[in-house]
Amino acid sequence: MVKEDLLKKYNIDLEALKKEQLKLAKTLSIKDIGVEFDRIGAIENVLVKNKIISAMIVCDRNFEIIEQEYFIDKLRFPYIFGFKAYRELPIMTAVFSKIREKPDIVLVHGEGINHERLGIASHFSLLTGVPTIGVSDRLYEGNRVIGSDVMMAGKKVGRMFRSKEGSRPLYICPGDKISIASASEMIKSFIIPPHKLPEPMNLAHKYVKQVRKEIVVD
Repeated sequence: MVKEDLLKKYNIDLEALKKEQLKLAKTLSIKDIGVEFDRIGAIENVLVKNKIISAMIVCDRNFEIIEQEYFIDKLRFPYIFGFKAYRELPIMTAVFSKIREKPDIVLVHGEGINHERLGIASHFSLLTGVPTIGVSDRLYEGNRVIGSDVMMAGKKVGRMFRSKEGSRPLYICPGDKISIASASEMIKSFIIPPHKLPEPMNLAHKYVKQVRKEIVVD
């Protein structure tokens, strides 16, 4: 239960945000759009004190980095379950705007259409116009797995995939402008053992760690 004083402090109207998420969700297109995904982007965010670092890489199909950028800003929205996008999207779109070599698709650490309203991967796609895939190593609340299918309210919303034996599974869900099957096959093709994460996300994870180590955040 979200504390009322927290909502008042940040001037947040959760009901209005829920309505916005539901309205935007109706505009999603979960199907392939016929684009060759030659440039793959991935974004990783990390919190440092009261600030957030968003780091983005763009690589080719051989996972050679074409461009990388980061952006740091103050946190302006508290953690509230189901509203991650409002906490992290502003900085994600800021770092995306710095990228000159725009990617054909972006991998986002978080939910896509497996969110009860609108996942951060889906929301990011709607703001940028770029197809996205949500990748997470935790099953989102309200989701269940039947076989290898991720289900929500009786509807298939993604796939479960175990990238290496003994590791926690990944949950792969379209954000927007790509089908479940294509998103799943693409992520599988991006795995380079012994890494668990798809390689573009692994590169972004390394980059954000490097930025965090080198940049002093006051």
